Amino acid sequence: MSNDRLMRIHSPEFRAMSERVLRATELTSRLNVLPFADETGKAELFEQILGKPLPPKATVHPPFYTDHGLHLDLAERVFINQNCTFLDYAGIRLGERVMVGPNVMFITVGHPVDPEERRGWLTGAPIDVAENVWIGAGARILPGVSIGRDAVVAAGAVVADDVPPASLVTGGKATVQRRW
Repeated sequence: MSNDRLMRIHSPEFRAMSERVLRATELTSRLNVLPFADETGKAELFEQILGKPLPPKATVHPPFYTDHGLHLDLAERVFINQNCTFLDYAGIRLGERVMVGPNVMFITVGHPVDPEERRGWLTGAPIDVAENVWIGAGARILPGVSIGRDAVVAAGAVVADDVPPASLVTGGKATVQRRW
């Protein structure tokens, strides 16, 4: 994928990312202890976390977690339930009317599988979720995945491959792919 990222750990880019992670963590910590009815306080913190205001009619129920925030693109009428995590360094886009159940994770970063390389590099690829997608509770969306319009991701599913439009995906069983 042309949008894949590879970043050397301990590089200036990694240090800048680490600083943003600390800032995003501080902001989300403040967000997650606000009274639920404090709409003004939540709006101000979301603007700092995302670098822009929440879109019109978007709903995000704390607790909410992100490691970066500035690469999270939410469209209008997105609904995000409680306790969701967005590791968005490589970019996450949620289209209009996307509904996200509680405890969902979007993960755009990882490490190489090779043991010699995994301590020295971060890898990443963006996640793109098209319009009117529903993502069930506890699903995990992994780097580089695109989810097509009107698709449904079942609760607990681990999505490592693209999802076609207007389809249902299920499953979370881990399988051994190779050994070394």
